[in-house]
Amino acid sequence: MRQPPTRKSPTSKSEETRTRILEAALAIFRERGFERATMREIAAAAEVALGAAYYYFDGKEAIVMAFYERTQGEMKPMIERTLDESRTLEERLRRVIQQKFDYFAPNRKLLGALSAHTDPEHPLSPFSRETAHIRDQDTSFFERAVSDSRVKLPANIQPYLPRLLWMYQMGLILFWVYDRSPGQRRTTLLFDKTLKMILIALKIATLPLLRPVHRLAGEALEAVYGLEDGGPEAGEQDAQP
Repeated sequence: MRQPPTRKSPTSKSEETRTRILEAALAIFRERGFERATMREIAAAAEVALGAAYYYFDGKEAIVMAFYERTQGEMKPMIERTLDESRTLEERLRRVIQQKFDYFAPNRKLLGALSAHTDPEHPLSPFSRETAHIRDQDTSFFERAVSDSRVKLPANIQPYLPRLLWMYQMGLILFWVYDRSPGQRRTTLLFDKTLKMILIALKIATLPLLRPVHRLAGEALEAVYGLEDGGPEAGEQDAQP
């Protein structure tokens, strides 16, 4: 006996509509750029009413945040598997960062448009308060890479290494976004050479001869990250010239 077609639940129907709006928006962002796109265009492309588009997303920024979160959710198991399979810090860093390049390749133009928003005061900035949960999870991958590779550094530097590696990754991605060389070959070369430099620096970092540098490096890192972590000077930052 022929079974009647199953009906989608309201939840799945809503999720389908939300996904359709998100995909339509990303396509328009790639084609026209983030700034020029409008919610009316996005609604029309998704074949929903403008009010429905605003029901699912407060605006374009909310759509981009959904893109960030979906990206993080999709990449998390991939990166965790890579960390499980890798044996050295070099292999872990090389494979994790390369995964980012491969994953973001279809949205390279979109990342270029969003790269204008680097000011931490902008909600879409990778350094903003609004994206902190995404940044923290991404940094945790580097924490695991360092821990699993048993990297040892002076105590005043060790805690900052995962965030420094995250910043290194962000610099590479920004270079990659604007790299116009065929197949982004310059990025590949930059990645290879700078990664080797980092690995050499980590190997020699514990030499007793470098102890004066350790102190200076630790003080510099505390100055950069101390305020972010709510250090003793955090309450005085507004009073600084």
